[in-house]
Amino acid sequence: MVTGAGAPDAPATGLLQILATTDLHCNLLSHDYYADQPDPAIGLSRVASLIASARAEAARQGAASILVDNGDSFQGSPLGDIIPGAAGPHPLARAFQVLEYDAAGLGNHDFDFGLAALAGVVRDMPCPVLCSNLTAVHPGLELPFLPSAVLERQIPGRPDLPPVRIGVLSVLPPQTLVWCGQQLQAQLAAGGIVGTAAAQARRLRAEGCDLVLALAHTGAGSTPGADCSENALVPLAALAEIDAVVGGHTHLTLPDPALDFAKPVVMPGAHGSHLGVISLELEYREAGWRPAGGGAGLRPVAQKRPAGAVPLAEEEPGFLRALAADHARTLERMRQPAGRSPVAMHSYFTFFAPDRSLALVGSAQAAAVRPLLRDCGAESLPLLAAAAPCKFGGRSGPKSYTDIAAGDLCARNIADLQVFPNELRVIIVTGGQLRDWLEMSAGLFNRIPPGSCGQLLVDPQRAGHNFDVIFGVSYQIDVTQPPRFSAAGERINPDARRISALCWNGRPVAPDQRFAVAANSYRVSGGGSFRMLRDAEELPLPRPPMRIRGAVRDYISGRLPADPLAQLPYPWQLAPVPAATAVAVTGPGAEAYLEELPAGQAAVRGLNGSGFLELDLQL
Repeated sequence: MVTGAGAPDAPATGLLQILATTDLHCNLLSHDYYADQPDPAIGLSRVASLIASARAEAARQGAASILVDNGDSFQGSPLGDIIPGAAGPHPLARAFQVLEYDAAGLGNHDFDFGLAALAGVVRDMPCPVLCSNLTAVHPGLELPFLPSAVLERQIPGRPDLPPVRIGVLSVLPPQTLVWCGQQLQAQLAAGGIVGTAAAQARRLRAEGCDLVLALAHTGAGSTPGADCSENALVPLAALAEIDAVVGGHTHLTLPDPALDFAKPVVMPGAHGSHLGVISLELEYREAGWRPAGGGAGLRPVAQKRPAGAVPLAEEEPGFLRALAADHARTLERMRQPAGRSPVAMHSYFTFFAPDRSLALVGSAQAAAVRPLLRDCGAESLPLLAAAAPCKFGGRSGPKSYTDIAAGDLCARNIADLQVFPNELRVIIVTGGQLRDWLEMSAGLFNRIPPGSCGQLLVDPQRAGHNFDVIFGVSYQIDVTQPPRFSAAGERINPDARRISALCWNGRPVAPDQRFAVAANSYRVSGGGSFRMLRDAEELPLPRPPMRIRGAVRDYISGRLPADPLAQLPYPWQLAPVPAATAVAVTGPGAEAYLEELPAGQAAVRGLNGSGFLELDLQL
């Protein structure tokens, strides 16, 4: 029997439902702005229908409910490039208002446009926006986010008991400060994921919280226990002070049978592909509400099949109406004329054959900085350009490739060529650093012995956006050799050399030769663990900084002159491997371009279970 708010003779019970999204990357609607066509496999507009159904289900079951987001929601789609202002709230804030989010954590990409832009989005958010492990360097700096929040929910049917108090914390990779550049490093300091989460959870408990939920913008990495790790989900979920976890950052889906957590952990994919649902069974005792069991699950917006996605959730009509004006403005902006290309550009073959789209980006970077080298005192140095693919399939799926037809181009094509909002930088490297830079990039490939067949060419555990192609030199990649560097930049095979025949202007590159290299701010700031670039000198370019997307736009439109790098042959090729074939994984759209490959180089194997096209490559 219960008397007032005291402890009952037998524990009272209740249910709490936690609904979660993550890594939306501003895919608020079920539309691919790069291809300018609907995409039924993505979109918060479809997740909105799942949220409505889950809330109705919770009401029928007598459960309390909260809705949270786990970061990387602001950046990633052209819809997110709308800066708050006269048009009203940013589309993300408007979307979260419509769906009545209760809390939102931050991810690393939410800082891509700087603190001021983030503050503009946060200003109109309907809920507390959190980040626990970033703090201000200077006490006077007012941050647009909080370290934690406390949510209260009355358990339905138990008005005689206090509401359950849910402490919410949020952590992201401490490497965010490196990836987002020197300006952010001057403003913020970063703490480790696990240590910060443990301290925040203890503080929330001390403040009377019954439960602690961690919004953890981090994945399950290979170095559990390292507090400076980018992906620390496993040790974080092991903390006794935390009752449930929403993971993210790696765009995967959890629960997964391969990972066994002792508490509910969910990771709802990316781009609005899934709704995560955590169900907690609660008991009320003298100490308050405590979890007595529970589970986690995913609800997808579509069923993915080799022939395409089949919708499982419709776009919610009220949500569509609320975002209609933002959608229309984005379409208008993306359809603005931007220039012309005499050839088709695509990224289907970017890991084994020339990629015209990548070559264009490299030429645009060089054209933008070449006139500036004189002011920097570097006009006598050979100018190179480093560019990496933005859309290469991988975890983003078989449709995530650049595919631009020859002819007139518009703004969406520019955005497709350079998805990330990186700025243009120039560094000076030696021939030795250049070689190791290329060795690090070549770690993307699996080792393929002579005479082998059926092995994947590319290691799926390596990030494709870390495969830098350096224009202005020529070289071969020998995949019979082991990788010289690990994905973390450690020299694991000091005697290995995948890069051969490295030449500039037809002559071998000397170890002490010096080059100026136009590259993106992510790489120059330390992104991708290219440790050989830590000591590279960065040239002071004139302010304000130029985004690479702007350089590409100016190059295509003719506002920048054609650059000499565009006249050179594509810089690299795979060295021949005797009697060997390997499996290249690409998008199904690649079939339209197979004639670009040398006769007999590739044979179609067919679509795999994830909808990717597999090719047998003669090496």
